[in-house]
Amino acid sequence: MALLDGIKNSSDLKRLPLADLPALAGEVRRLIVEGVSRTGGHLSSSLGATDLILALHYVFDTPRDRIVFDTGHQAYAHKILTGRAPLFPTLRAFGGLSGFLKRSESIHDVWEAGHSSTALAAAAGFETIRVAQGGKGRTVALVGDGSLNSGLSFEALNFLGQRSDLAPIIVLNDNEMSISENVGTFAKLLTSMRTSKSYRTAVKRSRRLPRFLHVWKDKLAMMLRQLASNTTIFDDFGFKYFGPIDGHDMKKLVRSLEMAKNLNRPCVLHVVTQKGRGYQPAEDDRIGSWHGVKPFDPFTGLPKTKKAENIHSWSSIVSDWLMRRADQGKPFKVVVPAMVAGSELVAFQAKYPDRLIDVGICEAFAACFSAALALNGMPVFAPIYSSFLQRAYDQVNHDVCRQNLHVVFGIDRAGLVGEDGDTHHGVFDVSYLGHLPNLTIVQPADAAQATRLLDYAFDVATGPVAVRYSNASQELLDDRGGEPVLTPSWRRITSEGKINLVAYGDNLRRMAALVAKHELPVRLYDARFLKPLDLSCVAEICRSGLPTLVLEDVVEAGGLASMMTSAAFATGLPVSDFHVIALPDRYIEHGKVDELYRLYGLDDASMLLRIQTLIQSK
Repeated sequence: MALLDGIKNSSDLKRLPLADLPALAGEVRRLIVEGVSRTGGHLSSSLGATDLILALHYVFDTPRDRIVFDTGHQAYAHKILTGRAPLFPTLRAFGGLSGFLKRSESIHDVWEAGHSSTALAAAAGFETIRVAQGGKGRTVALVGDGSLNSGLSFEALNFLGQRSDLAPIIVLNDNEMSISENVGTFAKLLTSMRTSKSYRTAVKRSRRLPRFLHVWKDKLAMMLRQLASNTTIFDDFGFKYFGPIDGHDMKKLVRSLEMAKNLNRPCVLHVVTQKGRGYQPAEDDRIGSWHGVKPFDPFTGLPKTKKAENIHSWSSIVSDWLMRRADQGKPFKVVVPAMVAGSELVAFQAKYPDRLIDVGICEAFAACFSAALALNGMPVFAPIYSSFLQRAYDQVNHDVCRQNLHVVFGIDRAGLVGEDGDTHHGVFDVSYLGHLPNLTIVQPADAAQATRLLDYAFDVATGPVAVRYSNASQELLDDRGGEPVLTPSWRRITSEGKINLVAYGDNLRRMAALVAKHELPVRLYDARFLKPLDLSCVAEICRSGLPTLVLEDVVEAGGLASMMTSAAFATGLPVSDFHVIALPDRYIEHGKVDELYRLYGLDDASMLLRIQTLIQSK
């Protein structure tokens, strides 16, 4: 990689002639494909944005000029061009480069975001301070078209449109997708702008201008667009709109960015890119399979690790249950915020398109919309990643729980998620949901229990229910049959022992195997209902006089152990020799789940030692 070897920082980029940039972009893409094929990561978005990011660094001077990325998973080229190419093989590895932007990694990373739609609001803040302090440089917000569905983006546009003293540059990276294809009116507006016959005719005619006017071609094309197509939604918000611009034509990108840089007014550059550019399997993907990937063979595109037979993800277990329920003709709707593929609902959507409603990257809307559906007698299942549901907290609280509406939330990616790190770990939902009145929270330990708890959520519960499940996989045995769950209750897995051990979900299954393997004298409880608690089991545990150990892979504050002790104090039960193994009051770094378990003492070896120590103390 001859050109890339000479780029030690983004300033080195400016010494290259413009004609060399396409070749450099090819080298960057090859490094991204090679690196992600080994480490896993967000491939398609980074490949699609490579030319654009390279042009941004060629025109702007970071960190004086600040590039604010909307989420950071499309910024691999930015990492490579700002001195981190030698570290790229450590991407998403424990102690290595983050899969998102990280201010502690580089002065060029001015904003951290793992959730979409924050760039415009952040840029508004940066630009306000720059102007107030008389600072130099420009503020550039790089925003994906899928992010503009979000209310947060519209709030920022509304604010910026009224401030004539601010001059942010908004670069709209339009690839017609967020994770999968975009939905909604805004996506249709962008499509019409992208394919407008009058605009394309105006641009085509502008190419016939005399040579000495070619430098003005883009400006004239924009004038012709306004005459031919009237104005865009961005013009109505108060921005000068330029585009659509070919996001893989380096000369046009650089020329357009330079024009925006020299224009002292708020503007939008509408750049059209191809998601997955440069890697054919990712280019062909229309459902989001190559958005976030595990390690793969770059030549064949096949995963490096063959999926074990009869091993299924929790998402697929839940979607299979939904499919069976739909096959039975039972009425319900599935409301998804742009995560059809991530929630493994592609097959469900294909078979029952009228039952699934994709609302785009709009979690707050999804929760409020679901509340209205439920209020009108329609059962709703809303699968939302744990860390994404944080964005809808007020709607879950105010609109769903306060009105005691029958919405079933699927809390996907609950617990530690691994390499995506601190922005994506689902370690806060038990705390931020556990104190909400009327809400039931459950987590199954296996597929059979998932079936019974989902049956309970839909057929027994009358108020809101949150069903937690991780991004792990498990062996799928018979997932039907067994005793139905009719009331909130725990299970005692083993009856005799010298200590009490309480766990739930994947950790319960893991602890049951550990206890059986080492023949440990442990009374093991499955706390499948985190809320409401099974108070009879809590009382039994407290009155046993035995040491009690509670294991959970969420933050300790507000977790199950906190709820147990609060309930015990409220009812006068004795609480002594009570131990909690959970995550500390901090944001948990990225790394493989088993590495993080070892770091925080949740792994089998650490748990075995803790259990044996407590047993020996009796």
